Amino acid sequence: MKPTILRAHATTPDGKRMSLHEHDGALVIRVAGVELMSTRQHHSEERLAAAACDHVRGRPRPRVLIGGLGLGFTLRAALSRLGPEARVVVVELMPAVVEWNRDPAYGLAAGALADPRVETIVGDVAVVLENSRGDFDAIILDVDNGASGLSTRSNERLYSPAGLALARAALRGGGCLAVWSATDDPAFVERMRRAGYDVTVERARTHATGGSWTWLFIGTRSG
Repeated sequence: MKPTILRAHATTPDGKRMSLHEHDGALVIRVAGVELMSTRQHHSEERLAAAACDHVRGRPRPRVLIGGLGLGFTLRAALSRLGPEARVVVVELMPAVVEWNRDPAYGLAAGALADPRVETIVGDVAVVLENSRGDFDAIILDVDNGASGLSTRSNERLYSPAGLALARAALRGGGCLAVWSATDDPAFVERMRRAGYDVTVERARTHATGGSWTWLFIGTRSG
């Protein structure tokens, strides 16, 4: 059996251990021992980016906000679907995650982060939303394991009625909020609708040829 090697670790704002592991050529990020993401399973993140970017197609100089860098797959998928005039703001709470992605030894998203279309902010995406009224055509949230605060409890406010209202205010008319979740969450879908989104729910596999199901909540700003 091939060993699992600890490559790096950090501490989340509420004191949980976040670790980067390598096993059989794959990289995995865990929080408090729970696997959040892997380089072997990223199809659903790419599908999330595709669903959001489909909404900005044809818009002049589209602006996209990505909350949560992860292992960089959402960012890379978004950039592959956006033209040279687009701008993408990536907000990541954990400085270590940005450092791991920028380290060429890991082969993650160093090239994507260096793309001239990309601005990287180390901080809380909720704060960025508070200061971004009408700035974005699409907002992609993949900051946790779903509409909860597994890695950092403060993430929960993004999925609350107040957080959904912040995201809606940060969107331009007809803009899209796309949220990734490891589980189905009808209560969250209802909160989105009450917050002023027309919502569709899509299931996506974690791997293009299989894997477990994840849920994508795609909300278009109504009104």
